[in-house]
Amino acid sequence: MTISRRQLLKGLALAPALTLVGPAVAASQRRASLVPGNLASDFDVVREETCLDNARWHPMSRGARAQVDAYMAYKERGVWHPPDLIDRLQASVRENFARLINAEAREVAYVNSTTAGETMLVGSLGLPDKGGNIVTDALHFEGSLYMYGALKKQGMDVRCVRPTPDWRIDLKDMARVIDDKTRLVAVSLVSFINGFQHDVKALCDLAHSRGAVVYVDAVQAVGTLPVDVRALGVDALGSASYKWLMGDFGMGFLYVNQRLIPRLRRMVYGYRQLDSFDYHAFPGDPPGEYPASWSQHEDAAGYFEIGTYSNATLAALSYSLPQILNLGPDAIQQHTQTLIAQLQRELPRLGYASMTPPDARSSIATFITKDPDNTTARLRKANVDVSVQGGRMRVSPSIYNTQRDVEKLLEALS
Repeated sequence: MTISRRQLLKGLALAPALTLVGPAVAASQRRASLVPGNLASDFDVVREETCLDNARWHPMSRGARAQVDAYMAYKERGVWHPPDLIDRLQASVRENFARLINAEAREVAYVNSTTAGETMLVGSLGLPDKGGNIVTDALHFEGSLYMYGALKKQGMDVRCVRPTPDWRIDLKDMARVIDDKTRLVAVSLVSFINGFQHDVKALCDLAHSRGAVVYVDAVQAVGTLPVDVRALGVDALGSASYKWLMGDFGMGFLYVNQRLIPRLRRMVYGYRQLDSFDYHAFPGDPPGEYPASWSQHEDAAGYFEIGTYSNATLAALSYSLPQILNLGPDAIQQHTQTLIAQLQRELPRLGYASMTPPDARSSIATFITKDPDNTTARLRKANVDVSVQGGRMRVSPSIYNTQRDVEKLLEALS
Protein backbone atom coordinates (compact mmCIF):
# COMPACT_ATOMS: atom_id res chain seq x y z
CA MET A 1 0.00 0.00 0.00
CA THR A 2 1.33 3.45 -0.94
CA ILE A 3 1.05 6.12 1.74
CA SER A 4 0.56 9.66 0.44
CA ARG A 5 2.18 12.71 1.98
CA ARG A 6 -1.28 13.91 3.06
CA GLN A 7 -1.80 10.65 4.96
CA LEU A 8 1.65 10.90 6.52
CA LEU A 9 1.04 14.45 7.71
CA LYS A 10 -2.34 13.49 9.09
CA GLY A 11 -0.78 10.55 10.90
CA LEU A 12 2.01 12.64 12.40
CA ALA A 13 -0.41 15.31 13.56
CA LEU A 14 -2.53 12.68 15.28
CA ALA A 15 0.30 10.58 16.73
CA PRO A 16 1.08 12.80 19.76
CA ALA A 17 -2.58 13.03 20.74
CA LEU A 18 -3.06 9.28 20.42
CA THR A 19 -0.02 8.43 22.50
CA LEU A 20 -1.01 10.97 25.13
CA VAL A 21 -4.20 9.07 25.84
CA GLY A 22 -2.44 5.71 25.74
CA PRO A 23 -1.05 3.32 23.17
CA ALA A 24 -3.76 0.67 23.36
CA VAL A 25 -4.88 -1.15 20.22
CA ALA A 26 -7.71 -3.57 19.63
CA ALA A 27 -7.00 -7.09 20.82
CA SER A 28 -7.76 -8.48 17.34
CA GLN A 29 -5.23 -6.10 15.75
CA ARG A 30 -2.62 -7.04 18.35
CA ARG A 31 -3.11 -10.74 17.67
CA ALA A 32 -3.10 -10.28 13.92
CA SER A 33 -0.10 -8.02 13.35
CA LEU A 34 1.67 -6.93 16.52
CA VAL A 35 3.38 -10.26 17.17
CA PRO A 36 7.18 -10.47 17.49
CA GLY A 37 8.57 -12.43 14.58
CA ASN A 38 5.70 -11.42 12.27
CA LEU A 39 6.97 -7.86 11.78
CA ALA A 40 9.52 -8.39 9.00
CA SER A 41 7.37 -6.41 6.55
CA ASP A 42 7.86 -3.30 8.70
CA PHE A 43 11.67 -3.52 8.47
CA ASP A 44 13.43 -3.04 5.14
CA VAL A 45 16.66 -4.40 6.63
CA VAL A 46 15.38 -7.94 6.06
CA ARG A 47 15.70 -7.34 2.30
CA GLU A 48 19.34 -6.31 2.66
CA GLU A 49 20.85 -8.78 5.12
CA THR A 50 20.21 -11.16 7.99
CA CYS A 51 20.69 -8.66 10.79
CA LEU A 52 21.31 -10.17 14.23
CA ASP A 53 23.24 -7.14 15.50
CA ASN A 54 20.45 -5.02 16.95
CA ALA A 55 22.41 -4.24 20.13
CA ARG A 56 24.74 -2.10 17.98
CA TRP A 57 22.07 0.21 16.60
CA HIS A 58 18.61 -0.99 15.73
CA PRO A 59 17.38 -0.71 12.14
CA MET A 60 14.54 1.77 11.75
CA SER A 61 11.11 0.47 10.81
CA ARG A 62 9.12 1.67 7.82
CA GLY A 63 6.53 3.14 10.18
CA ALA A 64 9.13 5.15 12.06
CA ARG A 65 10.68 6.31 8.79
CA ALA A 66 7.26 7.50 7.63
CA GLN A 67 6.93 9.63 10.75
CA VAL A 68 10.39 11.12 10.16
CA ASP A 69 9.46 11.92 6.56
CA ALA A 70 6.25 13.55 7.75
CA TYR A 71 8.19 15.67 10.22
CA MET A 72 10.55 16.78 7.46
CA ALA A 73 7.58 17.75 5.29
CA TYR A 74 6.15 19.67 8.24
CA LYS A 75 9.43 21.53 8.64
CA GLU A 76 9.52 22.33 4.92
CA ARG A 77 6.19 24.14 5.30
CA GLY A 78 7.63 26.53 7.89
CA VAL A 79 7.08 24.63 11.16
CA TRP A 80 3.96 26.53 12.25
CA HIS A 81 1.14 24.34 10.96
CA PRO A 82 0.18 23.38 13.66
CA PRO A 83 2.38 25.54 15.92
CA ASP A 84 2.42 23.17 18.89
CA LEU A 85 3.27 19.91 17.10
CA ILE A 86 6.83 19.61 18.43
CA ASP A 87 5.71 20.37 21.99
CA ARG A 88 3.10 17.64 21.66
CA LEU A 89 5.68 15.21 20.28
CA GLN A 90 8.07 15.95 23.13
CA ALA A 91 5.35 15.47 25.73
CA SER A 92 3.98 12.23 24.26
CA VAL A 93 7.38 10.61 23.72
CA ARG A 94 8.46 11.49 27.27
CA GLU A 95 5.20 10.06 28.62
CA ASN A 96 5.58 6.83 26.66
CA PHE A 97 9.18 6.32 27.78
CA ALA A 98 8.07 6.91 31.37
CA ARG A 99 5.31 4.35 30.86
CA LEU A 100 7.85 1.82 29.59
CA ILE A 101 9.86 2.00 32.81
CA ASN A 102 6.93 2.65 35.21
CA ALA A 103 8.02 6.19 36.09
CA GLU A 104 6.34 9.57 36.15
CA ALA A 105 6.94 11.89 33.21
CA ARG A 106 8.41 14.56 35.51
CA GLU A 107 11.12 12.06 36.49
CA VAL A 108 12.35 11.78 32.89
CA ALA A 109 14.70 14.29 31.25
CA TYR A 110 15.76 14.42 27.63
CA VAL A 111 19.54 14.17 27.25
CA ASN A 112 21.79 13.74 24.22
CA SER A 113 22.84 10.18 25.03
CA THR A 114 23.04 7.57 27.77
CA THR A 115 26.61 8.62 28.51
CA ALA A 116 25.64 12.30 28.69
CA GLY A 117 23.00 11.47 31.29
CA GLU A 118 25.36 9.38 33.42
CA THR A 119 28.07 12.04 33.23
CA MET A 120 25.68 14.81 34.33
CA LEU A 121 24.32 12.67 37.15
CA VAL A 122 27.82 12.06 38.50
CA GLY A 123 28.50 15.80 38.48
CA SER A 124 25.17 16.60 40.14
CA LEU A 125 26.12 14.31 43.03
CA GLY A 126 29.18 16.51 43.63
CA LEU A 127 31.69 13.88 42.55
CA PRO A 128 34.63 13.76 42.77
CA ASP A 129 34.75 16.90 44.95
CA LYS A 130 32.78 15.50 47.88
CA GLY A 131 34.94 12.41 48.30
CA GLY A 132 33.73 8.97 49.25
CA ASN A 133 33.95 6.22 46.67
CA ILE A 134 32.30 4.98 43.50
CA VAL A 135 31.62 1.30 42.80
CA THR A 136 31.20 -0.11 39.31
CA ASP A 137 32.11 -3.30 37.46
CA ALA A 138 34.05 -4.42 34.39
CA LEU A 139 30.88 -5.37 32.48
CA HIS A 140 29.65 -1.76 32.57
CA PHE A 141 29.75 0.30 29.36
CA GLU A 142 33.22 1.21 28.08
CA GLY A 143 32.48 4.96 28.01
CA SER A 144 31.47 4.75 31.67
CA LEU A 145 34.60 2.81 32.61
CA TYR A 146 36.62 5.55 30.89
CA MET A 147 34.85 8.23 32.94
CA TYR A 148 35.32 6.44 36.26
CA GLY A 149 38.91 5.60 35.38
CA ALA A 150 39.53 9.29 34.66
CA LEU A 151 37.97 10.23 38.00
CA LYS A 152 40.24 7.67 39.67
CA LYS A 153 43.26 9.42 38.16
CA GLN A 154 41.94 12.66 39.67
CA GLY A 155 42.00 11.10 43.11
CA MET A 156 38.51 9.59 43.39
CA ASP A 157 38.32 6.24 45.14
CA VAL A 158 36.87 4.06 42.35
CA ARG A 159 36.31 0.35 42.96
CA CYS A 160 35.72 -1.83 39.90
CA VAL A 161 34.59 -5.41 40.38
CA ARG A 162 35.83 -7.95 37.82
CA PRO A 163 33.70 -10.78 36.43
CA THR A 164 33.85 -14.33 37.73
CA PRO A 165 35.11 -17.20 35.53
CA ASP A 166 31.54 -17.78 34.31
CA TRP A 167 31.30 -14.15 33.13
CA ARG A 168 28.99 -12.66 35.73
CA ILE A 169 29.37 -10.06 38.48
CA ASP A 170 28.86 -11.72 41.85
CA LEU A 171 26.72 -9.74 44.30
CA LYS A 172 29.02 -10.92 47.10
CA ASP A 173 31.96 -9.26 45.35
CA MET A 174 29.96 -6.03 45.10
CA ALA A 175 29.06 -6.28 48.78
CA ARG A 176 32.74 -6.48 49.73
CA VAL A 177 33.52 -3.09 48.18
CA ILE A 178 30.30 -1.14 48.86
CA ASP A 179 30.59 0.52 52.28
CA ASP A 180 29.18 3.47 54.20
CA LYS A 181 31.42 5.83 52.22
CA THR A 182 30.12 4.71 48.84
CA ARG A 183 28.43 7.63 47.11
CA LEU A 184 27.44 5.95 43.86
CA VAL A 185 27.00 2.43 42.50
CA ALA A 186 26.89 2.48 38.68
CA VAL A 187 26.20 -0.65 36.63
CA SER A 188 24.56 -1.77 33.40
CA LEU A 189 21.20 -3.48 33.78
CA VAL A 190 22.20 -5.55 30.75
CA SER A 191 25.87 -5.68 29.88
CA PHE A 192 26.64 -4.78 26.29
CA ILE A 193 29.57 -7.22 26.49
CA ASN A 194 27.64 -10.43 27.09
CA GLY A 195 24.05 -9.73 28.15
CA PHE A 196 24.74 -10.40 31.85
CA GLN A 197 22.03 -9.01 34.14
CA HIS A 198 22.56 -7.93 37.70
CA ASP A 199 19.99 -8.75 40.36
CA VAL A 200 19.33 -5.02 40.43
CA LYS A 201 16.74 -5.16 43.21
CA ALA A 202 19.20 -6.96 45.52
CA LEU A 203 21.99 -4.59 44.51
CA CYS A 204 19.82 -1.55 45.24
CA ASP A 205 18.80 -2.93 48.62
CA LEU A 206 22.47 -3.46 49.47
CA ALA A 207 23.61 -0.05 48.22
CA HIS A 208 20.77 1.83 49.90
CA SER A 209 21.45 0.11 53.21
CA ARG A 210 24.89 1.73 53.08
CA GLY A 211 23.69 5.14 51.89
CA ALA A 212 24.68 4.93 48.22
CA VAL A 213 22.82 6.11 45.13
CA VAL A 214 22.33 3.54 42.35
CA TYR A 215 22.54 4.45 38.67
CA VAL A 216 21.64 1.86 36.02
CA ASP A 217 22.55 2.04 32.33
CA ALA A 218 19.51 0.44 30.68
CA VAL A 219 20.26 1.18 27.03
CA GLN A 220 20.48 -2.58 26.33
CA ALA A 221 17.31 -3.30 28.30
CA VAL A 222 14.51 -0.77 27.81
CA GLY A 223 12.43 -1.77 24.81
CA THR A 224 13.47 -5.41 24.74
CA LEU A 225 12.59 -6.64 28.23
CA PRO A 226 10.41 -5.43 31.12
CA VAL A 227 11.97 -2.63 33.21
CA ASP A 228 10.21 -1.33 36.31
CA VAL A 229 12.15 1.35 38.18
CA ARG A 230 9.77 1.17 41.14
CA ALA A 231 10.15 -2.58 41.59
CA LEU A 232 13.92 -2.44 41.06
CA GLY A 233 14.40 0.50 43.40
CA VAL A 234 16.92 2.32 41.18
CA ASP A 235 17.60 6.00 41.86
CA ALA A 236 18.55 6.91 38.29
CA LEU A 237 18.47 5.18 34.93
CA GLY A 238 19.78 6.12 31.50
CA SER A 239 18.88 4.99 28.01
CA ALA A 240 19.07 6.16 24.40
CA SER A 241 16.79 6.09 21.40
CA TYR A 242 18.88 4.36 18.73
CA LYS A 243 19.08 0.83 20.12
CA TRP A 244 16.05 -1.15 21.31
CA LEU A 245 13.77 1.92 21.22
CA MET A 246 14.23 1.81 17.43
CA GLY A 247 14.73 5.53 16.89
CA ASP A 248 17.92 7.27 15.80
CA PHE A 249 20.98 8.99 17.25
CA GLY A 250 20.85 12.33 19.02
CA MET A 251 18.46 11.69 21.89
CA GLY A 252 18.54 9.86 25.21
CA PHE A 253 16.57 9.69 28.42
CA LEU A 254 17.61 10.12 32.04
CA TYR A 255 15.23 8.96 34.76
CA VAL A 256 15.85 10.40 38.20
CA ASN A 257 13.62 9.43 41.13
CA GLN A 258 11.89 12.57 42.35
CA ARG A 259 13.06 11.83 45.91
CA LEU A 260 16.67 12.21 44.76
CA ILE A 261 16.18 15.68 43.21
CA PRO A 262 16.61 17.71 46.44
CA ARG A 263 20.04 16.10 46.98
CA LEU A 264 21.39 17.20 43.60
CA ARG A 265 23.13 20.35 42.47
CA ARG A 266 22.75 21.82 39.00
CA MET A 267 25.88 21.28 36.94
CA VAL A 268 24.49 22.28 33.53
CA TYR A 269 22.21 25.13 32.57
CA GLY A 270 19.82 25.67 29.68
CA TYR A 271 16.53 27.28 28.79
CA ARG A 272 14.63 24.00 29.00
CA GLN A 273 15.12 24.04 32.77
CA LEU A 274 13.09 27.24 33.13
CA ASP A 275 9.58 27.44 34.48
CA SER A 276 9.41 31.23 33.96
CA PHE A 277 11.72 33.97 32.68
CA ASP A 278 11.35 37.77 32.83
CA TYR A 279 13.57 40.54 31.46
CA HIS A 280 14.45 43.71 33.37
CA ALA A 281 16.42 45.53 30.69
CA PHE A 282 14.13 46.59 27.86
CA PRO A 283 11.23 49.02 27.30
CA GLY A 284 8.17 47.95 29.24
CA ASP A 285 10.08 45.56 31.54
CA PRO A 286 9.68 45.77 35.32
CA PRO A 287 12.83 47.03 37.07
CA GLY A 288 15.37 44.58 38.44
CA GLU A 289 18.95 44.61 39.69
CA TYR A 290 19.94 41.86 37.20
CA PRO A 291 18.75 42.04 33.57
CA ALA A 292 16.62 38.93 34.07
CA SER A 293 14.86 36.84 36.71
CA TRP A 294 13.50 33.31 36.51
CA SER A 295 12.24 30.21 38.24
CA GLN A 296 13.28 26.64 37.46
CA HIS A 297 11.51 23.33 37.22
CA GLU A 298 12.24 21.17 40.25
CA ASP A 299 12.16 17.90 38.35
CA ALA A 300 14.50 15.86 36.16
CA ALA A 301 14.13 18.24 33.23
CA GLY A 302 14.89 21.17 35.52
CA TYR A 303 18.29 19.70 36.38
CA PHE A 304 19.44 17.91 33.24
CA GLU A 305 17.83 19.29 30.09
CA ILE A 306 19.99 21.85 28.29
CA GLY A 307 19.02 22.87 24.78
CA THR A 308 17.76 21.38 21.56
CA TYR A 309 17.34 17.69 20.80
CA SER A 310 16.63 15.77 17.61
CA ASN A 311 13.04 16.38 16.52
CA ALA A 312 13.42 13.81 13.73
CA THR A 313 14.27 11.21 16.36
CA LEU A 314 11.24 12.32 18.36
CA ALA A 315 9.13 11.67 15.29
CA ALA A 316 10.56 8.15 14.92
CA LEU A 317 9.94 7.43 18.60
CA SER A 318 6.34 8.64 18.27
CA TYR A 319 5.85 5.47 16.22
CA SER A 320 8.25 2.99 17.80
CA LEU A 321 7.45 3.55 21.49
CA PRO A 322 3.71 2.90 21.07
CA GLN A 323 4.61 -0.18 19.01
CA ILE A 324 6.82 -1.49 21.82
CA LEU A 325 4.13 -0.77 24.40
CA ASN A 326 1.50 -2.53 22.31
CA LEU A 327 3.69 -5.56 21.72
CA GLY A 328 4.63 -5.63 25.39
CA PRO A 329 8.25 -5.85 26.58
CA ASP A 330 7.46 -9.24 28.11
CA ALA A 331 6.37 -10.62 24.73
CA ILE A 332 9.45 -9.14 23.06
CA GLN A 333 11.67 -10.75 25.68
CA GLN A 334 9.97 -14.11 25.26
CA HIS A 335 10.47 -13.95 21.49
CA THR A 336 14.17 -13.08 21.59
CA GLN A 337 14.80 -15.62 24.33
CA THR A 338 13.39 -18.35 22.12
CA LEU A 339 15.91 -17.44 19.42
CA ILE A 340 18.79 -17.10 21.88
CA ALA A 341 18.00 -20.46 23.47
CA GLN A 342 18.62 -22.11 20.11
CA LEU A 343 21.94 -20.29 19.78
CA GLN A 344 22.96 -21.32 23.29
CA ARG A 345 22.26 -24.96 22.41
CA GLU A 346 23.89 -25.07 19.00
CA LEU A 347 26.85 -22.68 18.91
CA PRO A 348 28.87 -24.41 21.70
CA ARG A 349 28.59 -27.63 19.64
CA LEU A 350 30.25 -25.73 16.79
CA GLY A 351 33.14 -24.67 19.02
CA TYR A 352 31.79 -21.30 20.17
CA ALA A 353 31.72 -21.38 23.98
CA SER A 354 29.12 -19.12 25.55
CA MET A 355 30.13 -16.04 27.56
CA THR A 356 26.52 -15.33 28.55
CA PRO A 357 25.33 -16.79 31.85
CA PRO A 358 22.53 -19.30 31.25
CA ASP A 359 20.14 -17.44 33.56
CA ALA A 360 20.43 -14.17 31.59
CA ARG A 361 17.14 -13.08 30.05
CA SER A 362 18.37 -10.29 27.81
CA SER A 363 18.40 -10.04 24.02
CA ILE A 364 22.18 -10.45 23.88
CA ALA A 365 24.18 -13.66 23.71
CA THR A 366 27.97 -13.61 23.35
CA PHE A 367 30.26 -16.45 22.33
CA ILE A 368 34.03 -16.91 22.29
CA THR A 369 35.51 -17.27 18.82
CA LYS A 370 38.99 -18.71 18.49
CA ASP A 371 39.44 -17.43 14.93
CA PRO A 372 37.68 -14.05 14.60
CA ASP A 373 38.87 -13.44 11.04
CA ASN A 374 37.53 -16.77 9.82
CA THR A 375 34.25 -16.26 11.67
CA THR A 376 33.84 -12.79 10.18
CA ALA A 377 34.60 -14.06 6.67
CA ARG A 378 32.06 -16.88 6.92
CA LEU A 379 29.32 -14.56 8.18
CA ARG A 380 30.00 -11.93 5.54
CA LYS A 381 29.84 -14.55 2.81
CA ALA A 382 26.44 -15.62 4.15
CA ASN A 383 25.34 -11.94 4.52
CA VAL A 384 24.75 -12.41 8.25
CA ASP A 385 25.41 -9.36 10.44
CA VAL A 386 26.58 -9.87 14.02
CA SER A 387 29.23 -8.12 16.10
CA VAL A 388 32.69 -9.74 16.16
CA GLN A 389 35.21 -7.88 18.32
CA GLY A 390 38.47 -9.45 19.40
CA GLY A 391 37.65 -12.96 20.52
CA ARG A 392 33.94 -12.28 21.08
CA MET A 393 30.93 -12.76 18.83
CA ARG A 394 27.79 -10.98 20.06
CA VAL A 395 24.39 -11.96 18.65
CA SER A 396 21.34 -9.82 19.40
CA PRO A 397 18.00 -10.71 17.75
CA SER A 398 14.99 -8.41 17.78
CA ILE A 399 11.25 -8.35 17.08
CA TYR A 400 11.53 -8.84 13.32
CA ASN A 401 13.96 -11.77 13.47
CA THR A 402 12.82 -15.34 13.01
CA GLN A 403 14.12 -18.84 13.61
CA ARG A 404 15.23 -18.90 9.97
CA ASP A 405 17.62 -16.01 10.72
CA VAL A 406 19.23 -18.05 13.49
CA GLU A 407 19.49 -21.06 11.18
CA LYS A 408 21.33 -18.95 8.59
CA LEU A 409 23.91 -17.98 11.21
CA LEU A 410 24.33 -21.58 12.31
CA GLU A 411 24.66 -22.78 8.70
CA ALA A 412 27.32 -20.17 8.02
CA LEU A 413 29.42 -21.34 10.98
CA SER A 414 28.86 -25.09 10.74
